Amino acid sequence: MNKTIAFVSLGCDKNTVDSEIMLQLLLDHGYELIKEEEKAAILVVNTCAFIQDAKEESINTIFELGEYKQTGACQGLIVTGCLAQRYAKEIFEELPEVDAVVGTGSYEEIVEVADALLERKETKIRRLGELDRRDLGYRKRLLSTVGYYEYLKIAEGCDNHCTYCIIPKLRGRYRSRRSDDILREARDLADQGVEELMIVAQDITKYGRDLPGEKQLPELLRALCRIDGLRWIRLLYCYPEDITEELIRTVAEEEKILPYFDMPIQHCSNTVLKRMGRRHRKEDLKKLVETLRKEIPGVALRTTLITGFPGETEEEFQELYDFVKEMRFDRLGVFAYSQEEDTPAALMADQVPQEVKEARKEQIMELQRRISMEKSKELIGKEVEVLIEGRLPEEENIYTGRTYRDAPEIDGFIFVNSDRELRSGDMLRCRVTGAYEYDLIGEETEG
Repeated sequence: MNKTIAFVSLGCDKNTVDSEIMLQLLLDHGYELIKEEEKAAILVVNTCAFIQDAKEESINTIFELGEYKQTGACQGLIVTGCLAQRYAKEIFEELPEVDAVVGTGSYEEIVEVADALLERKETKIRRLGELDRRDLGYRKRLLSTVGYYEYLKIAEGCDNHCTYCIIPKLRGRYRSRRSDDILREARDLADQGVEELMIVAQDITKYGRDLPGEKQLPELLRALCRIDGLRWIRLLYCYPEDITEELIRTVAEEEKILPYFDMPIQHCSNTVLKRMGRRHRKEDLKKLVETLRKEIPGVALRTTLITGFPGETEEEFQELYDFVKEMRFDRLGVFAYSQEEDTPAALMADQVPQEVKEARKEQIMELQRRISMEKSKELIGKEVEVLIEGRLPEEENIYTGRTYRDAPEIDGFIFVNSDRELRSGDMLRCRVTGAYEYDLIGEETEG
């Protein structure tokens, strides 16, 4: 039997972790992973359905893979992830090339589904499972990143119920993983050469609060810092209202934890925040930013914003613009509001025209480009630690790397000039010699 499989993973880093678990399950049961999609007997696409653009990318990918049922070796096309969880019925009705859907609560059934398709036991297989199940224990993963950095998911689901967000319906309620399972997985990753560990969940700051007697985030982080081999620990997706004094102190005291906070605030206007269902206020955000910069010198702050939320007035947008100008975030991304069905915000009055949402987004991004340029120039002449990622193909002595200020795939690079041969995953000290809006130029320092 031809048990070759090709896998496409879309969406967020949480999806990446799920894909790696499914891949390992398939390999453990005799499947062979290949890159040539046209030669694979089973094709899997792990989809995203967070916003409209993500849904369109997922559907286009399904269309493309579906062609291999006619022109390639494909005997089964499986759609997994958030699109499968949300639109299983519609997928079967509108995409006849799809043979199976496996939702976010059922990825451990991927082997059973693939086997059934190859053996022609079932057609139009649907596995959605129970979203709020607690079985979040240790799972082996086939690492799909470059090897020296990896994501560690510490919880599943979300209880925040922001009015614009569909995640609770796609991923279920917030469920923390047991700390013993997390630490075992982290040790496995370190043993495989991972140096930078990125802690992820929909909201990592709520970790452990749903498990009486379990560690909470600061205690978990201190335990992770004691694992040999790990050099950098990066925190992603910290909701500002839950960044506690203890968490700030932990980051300040532990050398392995990078002084980097990714905290999605979405807006600053209190009236907009109330409509969004967010629990922080503008005054709280200002105080938090001030505290972080005081207690953790050099801290890099990343955030995301939404422009054009229903009812956003010109005055509320101007308040957001002025807030970004005042706060001077180190890293910032902006989304034009996406009207997602089955969310309270989709039914709100005063939906903002698309062209207005996009124009406001571009205004914020243009402001941030200027702020980023100024912040980059401030680093010229300073020494930074750099994690090397690769070499520019057209330049023999120019390498790409990241500083603590740069999360992979979302932030910038530092381009390093070095006369010696460097490898991906090397750590070295560099002096910053030049700056762009989002990237730096540097040279290796002696010693």
